[in-house]
Amino acid sequence: MLYVMNTKLTLRMDDVLVQQAKIQAAQRGKSVSRMFGEFVASLAKVKPVNQRLPPVTGSLLGVMKGHRISEKDYKKHLREKHS
Repeated sequence: MLYVMNTKLTLRMDDVLVQQAKIQAAQRGKSVSRMFGEFVASLAKVKPVNQRLPPVTGSLLGVMKGHRISEKDYKKHLREKHS
């Protein structure tokens, strides 16, 4: 059996932001705590690195995974490229 313990968390935010959070929660039929918890949980599902990179750069992410390139090899490549 999985036991989940609820722990109290105090956040300090701008008054306007607090009011917006209360309005959004009410419109969704949820508490601010539940809405915030769902938001934080959703962060784990998102890969923010890919979203911030330009498309070409993002498409190259992980291409070299599993390959070891030393600094020496990289410097050799640059010398050959620019000579």
